[in-house]
Amino acid sequence: MKHIITFLLITLSITAFTQEDVYPAKEYKGLLFIKNATIHIGNGQVIENGTIKVNNGKIEQVGAGIAIPADDVKVFDAKGGQVYPGLILPVTDLGLKEIGSGVRGSNDYRELGDNNANIHAVVSYNTDSKIINTLKANGILLAGVTPQGGTISGASSVVQLDAWNWEDAVYKKDNAIHIELPDFIYRPSPFAAFLGTPQRRADEVLKEAVQQTEELKTFFREAKAYLQESNHKNVNLKLEAVKGLFDKSQKLFVHGDQVRQMLVAVDFVKEFGFEVVIVGGSESFQIADLLKQNNIAVILNDLHALPSTEDDDVDQPFKTPAVLQKAGVLFALNDENGETRYRNLPFNAGTAVAYGLTKEQALQAITLNAAKILGVDAVTGSIEVGKDANLLITTGDLLDMRTSIIIHAFIQGRQVDLNNKQKQLYERYKYKYGLTGMN
Repeated sequence: MKHIITFLLITLSITAFTQEDVYPAKEYKGLLFIKNATIHIGNGQVIENGTIKVNNGKIEQVGAGIAIPADDVKVFDAKGGQVYPGLILPVTDLGLKEIGSGVRGSNDYRELGDNNANIHAVVSYNTDSKIINTLKANGILLAGVTPQGGTISGASSVVQLDAWNWEDAVYKKDNAIHIELPDFIYRPSPFAAFLGTPQRRADEVLKEAVQQTEELKTFFREAKAYLQESNHKNVNLKLEAVKGLFDKSQKLFVHGDQVRQMLVAVDFVKEFGFEVVIVGGSESFQIADLLKQNNIAVILNDLHALPSTEDDDVDQPFKTPAVLQKAGVLFALNDENGETRYRNLPFNAGTAVAYGLTKEQALQAITLNAAKILGVDAVTGSIEVGKDANLLITTGDLLDMRTSIIIHAFIQGRQVDLNNKQKQLYERYKYKYGLTGMN
């Protein structure tokens, strides 16, 4: 018998369960259909009144007029609603940091030492983090779990956000090596004098930055020579860890906002041939054409921020995506805000729409573009045949904070639970004050 679920008639039923009762979804075998939907493919294309056919977790057909068999298949009627690809948070400490810097026992995102090339962040990824479920409720289904600390921070991995353990969560292990470039320009905090923070000379800062950059280049030169040897008397784990940069199985993620830092990233491309991604890139609008020429992608960390310098337009962070789009730079949007804990990713994209991007371009910046940068676009990032069924069904515009209501989410065809601790507390106190049944 065909089971038809009309999602517009479904209301959220929040139980009194604790967060620990939100289980990862079981694997779904068989056919699944989503019909009567406005489908946002993720590559700029939109299909009106379309149908998606999913077979064993993979997208098998997308389009209009797809026949739905009368057998025992699962069907979601999305009439009047929208379907989007699952969103991707490209660089984050999600699952590595739970309560911030105040409780060390809940944090495992930063290592001691300057060179941590052989660190694998994913083995510390905590699938039981209470933050994860709040992200799924806002449409974020995948994330790039990233280490911090030192000049060479280690390797990040891509995970899906509905798993029992890190092994189940992994989408792509050790997809990138992350480095933190030093500041080449000293910009003291406006509160430095008030706080008694010692001032530094600009020439001292520049000298230290140049020295640290040369040390980085020396390390990669040594790695290149080491990896060209067929036999090693002694194995060097740090040099072994960056092998993927040279055979292009990994990318180099360069963290920095300043133009001078990004020029160093260009040097890495020219000298070593690395595939480079800028993380941060708040000043990338100044050298967008140069980044395009060197095939350097950009992950913009936080649109809801002040500009980098007092000379920039106050709304420059909002306008930068459109500048990169016009220049043809591959870019993705991120949300590293520690206050909202990353859940505003779709609304960062919505802000970019108000400052020059189309809605489909903004959506692509948090789906397909992010997948390309992370190296997982062959299996996710858009609603295309052969890819995993990582899907969202909404009653409104996903990028609009006022109307975005996610009704269903699927990871690899599995319908995931959108409940979370914050929803539970909302219902708890509605009940306490006799507000149950009110909006």
